Amino acid sequence: MRYTYSTLSDAVDDLQRRGYTDDLQLAGHCVVCDGRGVSLDPEAFEIDEFHRFEGNSDPEDQSVVYAISSKNGGVKGILVNTYGPDASSLTQEMVRQLATH
Repeated sequence: MRYTYSTLSDAVDDLQRRGYTDDLQLAGHCVVCDGRGVSLDPEAFEIDEFHRFEGNSDPEDQSVVYAISSKNGGVKGILVNTYGPDASSLTQEMVRQLATH
């Protein structure tokens, strides 16, 4: 099933209802879940779905929300990141993993 959302907050709310409850952050070479004390290298997680959003008044206000699950099943969460000129500094492996979506 393909999901579409009008806003970033709608996407996050629905993903949380569907079980993506871990809060994930980018850390250059991995995705970090502080709540579980886990770091996931690019080969350790799957991007189940993603949704891009662009600000209504500012095209530089761009973000993407990823629904991510670890391959071992221990983590299922949401990563919200900016893209475009202000995107985070990531390793090439992380760029490749995120760019495939």
